[in-house]
Amino acid sequence: MESLGSRIKQLRQRVKLNKAALARKVGVSDVTISYWESGAIKQIGHERLVALADALECSLATLLEGDSAPPLLTLTHQGPLPWEQVQATMMTPPAHLPLKIDWKAPCVMTTPAAKTDFAPASPGDLLLLGPTHVFHKAGHYLVKRDDHFQLAHFAKTPSSEEIHAVVLAHWCPA
Repeated sequence: MESLGSRIKQLRQRVKLNKAALARKVGVSDVTISYWESGAIKQIGHERLVALADALECSLATLLEGDSAPPLLTLTHQGPLPWEQVQATMMTPPAHLPLKIDWKAPCVMTTPAAKTDFAPASPGDLLLLGPTHVFHKAGHYLVKRDDHFQLAHFAKTPSSEEIHAVVLAHWCPA
């Protein structure tokens, strides 16, 4: 399995950027780029991952999973949940990805469908969802209300909500 560092280097070379040019685009030093590529720094924050994908002219899914990244699933208010869709591919969260909660089970990367309201996420944002019916800790959860799915924030265990997934990570395009 290819590491994130080697993917960064490969994608950087694909778009013909040297380390200094990539560093300027992302807002870090060229030494940081070297550390990322060598694997000396294993966790990269959400904002930096989004900036890296933008600078490397690829999707966040390609940056995280490589060219064989599964197709991006859409989140809709009704119909099958992303992990129930025919083309669904579950993944184990990469170790280098900082998550809102400790999650070892399979998860799915998705985006809200066009003309949907999944505030605080918008169409074009990426969400990493962990299918669950259990409250884990404060954060955003995919719930079903009035026969449609939506995101809701809970500070404590909800009393009457039907939980379907927890939001493990949320990225907004630059």
